[in-house]
Amino acid sequence: MGVTVAVGEQTAYLARVGHAGVLLLPMITGIGEQIREWADELAGEGITALVWDPFKGRSTDNSTREELSGLLRKMDDDTALAEQTELLDYLTGELGCSKVGVIGWCLGGRFAFLLGARDQRLASVVAFHPTVPSKMPPHHTYDAIAEAAGITAPVLVSYPSADTAVPNADFEALQTVLQARRTGATFTQYFPGADHGFSDKSRHDKAVNADAFRLAWPQALAFMRSTVA
Repeated sequence: MGVTVAVGEQTAYLARVGHAGVLLLPMITGIGEQIREWADELAGEGITALVWDPFKGRSTDNSTREELSGLLRKMDDDTALAEQTELLDYLTGELGCSKVGVIGWCLGGRFAFLLGARDQRLASVVAFHPTVPSKMPPHHTYDAIAEAAGITAPVLVSYPSADTAVPNADFEALQTVLQARRTGATFTQYFPGADHGFSDKSRHDKAVNADAFRLAWPQALAFMRSTVA
């Protein structure tokens, strides 16, 4: 259903259907088959989906996770946010979307918070198992937990209790920040025993991860429909 489009010097995957839009920010798998399927599914729900390409054509379609992890460690927050803002401009300008949201997974979930705090055009923010550790790695310029305080849109966050990348204490800190906001509702999905990245099909050999995604995804779709349609 979707096509590859040029947006400035970037390429992105676009599944276009109407004037409601969502920007998709991938996990470590990059702009591979899985996120293209999610974009097509959103289009099937009547939402135009545009996918950021974090690794410039590299994904699990053609690279190992170790190679992509190496690229992630070199990623600059400001450069990534500038690219995402350019894609939002494309959604609201060239594509004429009257309302736009953002959804991200893992590394993309972190950027969904950072972008949501900076761009008030966003009608909603969805973050699946966001990689937001309080102990920031060297390539993180911004503390996504603290920055989440600046989000004014409704937020849906999905967290697995067995997340080894983000301790439960960090998730509790995030919840405190989100719930202290003066505007923007907070919706929380909490999955006991599920792993970081439970949305990833490669992790669905564990029933707890597959079950978590089966419950989480339809609620996220409904949330996006209700906020951008």
